[in-house]
Amino acid sequence: QVQLVESGGGLVQAGGSLRLSCAASGRTFGVYTWSWFRQAPGKEREFVAFINWSGDSTTYADSVKGRFTISRDNAKNTAYLQMNSLKPEDTAVYICKLRPIGLSDYWGQGTQVTVSS
Repeated sequence: QVQLVESGGGLVQAGGSLRLSCAASGRTFGVYTWSWFRQAPGKEREFVAFINWSGDSTTYADSVKGRFTISRDNAKNTAYLQMNSLKPEDTAVYICKLRPIGLSDYWGQGTQVTVSS
């Protein structure tokens, strides 16, 4: 069984920074990608960022481009999301997703990020 454990969420003032982590455990993996999503109260889950296996290709939602950076450490089976210049509209539960090539997706439980104005 695979477990994804997120950490790093919390309360921060507008303009501040947070770094989220998502660590995978429970089995060994082949090639896989990481993504981050978020879901605000009353809204649908939305894509935030993606990174490929080697880490040399990333994609971001327009709303976070230039402020957020996704990265990964394959030796630790961990993904990161560095969030700078946070805005109140970034308030949401942030959820990581691991996609092994050819297999089903794994999702984390989510970590709350609250940005006060």
